Amino acid sequence: MSQDTTENIEKENVQGEHVSENQEIAQPEKTLEEQLQEQLSEEKDRFLRLFAEFENYKKRTSKERIDLFKTANQEVLQAMLPVLDDFDRAWAQISKSEDEALVTGVQLIHDKLKSTLISKGLEEVEVKAGDAFDADFAEAITQIPAPNDKLKGKIVDVIEKGYKLGDKIIRFPKVVIGQ
Repeated sequence: MSQDTTENIEKENVQGEHVSENQEIAQPEKTLEEQLQEQLSEEKDRFLRLFAEFENYKKRTSKERIDLFKTANQEVLQAMLPVLDDFDRAWAQISKSEDEALVTGVQLIHDKLKSTLISKGLEEVEVKAGDAFDADFAEAITQIPAPNDKLKGKIVDVIEKGYKLGDKIIRFPKVVIGQ
């Protein structure tokens, strides 16, 4: 074979087309400007993604911080609930006293304690005898035979008050229901 023949041997290019070595393979070369535009576009995309990620991070940490404050407040309020229960029981007995100064003094302290806890977001869960029992809002301790047909499946007595902090119940009321 001559050298001219070997130069004209067909070779396959990347796209599977037959071309000879003498033919020029037309590959579009990117200009420097196009390359820079492409890099700029990639960097803009990366920047926007990073910015969005940072905004999500700020929102998440802000929400976590608020939840942490609520949780810390919740623990303190839960620790105060037994004290409030004892105070309510003491108030029920002291209010029967004939010593007006004692009754007035204890009433002021009782009211101040309750108003302080309410100002921190504590609310009493409202349930009373005769209400329909709902397991989402109360805890049944026991069932007793209903004194009358109207109280079957309803709350007969409230043993312990329930409280909520915002929309979350932190202590369910303990009740007795009629069968």
